[in-house]
Amino acid sequence: MSVAHPIIAVTGSSGAGTSTVKQAFSDMFRREGIRPVVIEGDSFHRYDRQTMKEKTAEYEAQSKILTHFAPEANELEKLEALFREYSERGTGKKRLYIHNEEEGEPYGQAPGTFTPWEPIDSNSHLLFYEGLHGGVVTDQVNVARYVDLLVGVVPVVNLEWIQKIHRDCLNRGYSSEAVVQIILKRMPDYVHYITPQFSHTHINFQRVPLVDTSNPFIARDIPTPDESKVVIRFRDPHMADFPYYLNMLKDSYMSRANTLVVPGGKMGLAMEIVLTPVIHDIMEKKRVRG
Repeated sequence: MSVAHPIIAVTGSSGAGTSTVKQAFSDMFRREGIRPVVIEGDSFHRYDRQTMKEKTAEYEAQSKILTHFAPEANELEKLEALFREYSERGTGKKRLYIHNEEEGEPYGQAPGTFTPWEPIDSNSHLLFYEGLHGGVVTDQVNVARYVDLLVGVVPVVNLEWIQKIHRDCLNRGYSSEAVVQIILKRMPDYVHYITPQFSHTHINFQRVPLVDTSNPFIARDIPTPDESKVVIRFRDPHMADFPYYLNMLKDSYMSRANTLVVPGGKMGLAMEIVLTPVIHDIMEKKRVRG
């Protein structure tokens, strides 16, 4: 790992709040004049949308399960190779996964397909990854070892399920029963490949609802930020300036020596207050290294 070519990764499952972190980082990069190479985790899926459906059916015919959480459905070796190459030389290749027609229009491609691989910007200041596997470690790959700042974003599991059920029913036309079946099918891979990453992270942001979510499968709505707290855990308390955080974030408090709790509505602000000094430090080390 070399701070001459820093890597920042945000890891967490879809809908966990990673988009909020991505926006916070985007604001920080803009203010600090930082040019990032942005890597989306979906671009390292192994299969396009149609092929994934076919592969999933093949697995089910053999009484097996294939999900996007698992290594079998992702090019984790290529992701590790990109992180290694960027950390060493500031180079590498990336592509995009087309999620919808709007994203595909500039490329003349249909949703669910990949753009061709292309060289990344050689004048970038750092690589920024957001997706499922920014800190994944398996018997075959160790992506986490190349990351200078690894941020985990994960709501408590009941809240994550509520968010997925509402999102998939509203945006994808699924029934709540179908989404529950998807959750159950993905659970083993979530336990084995997603959850362990949060032990490798430098900082975790976890949203905790303050309303009853004991049965997420019948919840009528998603708890709002104001009905939540955000638990921020630092792997190394020495990297945190807790007196500063407590002064800047009204109604925040410490629940443990390495853990800050803030109101859910202040999650974006808390991210910027906590992460801006860390990014400053990373960029200063990059400057010194040349």
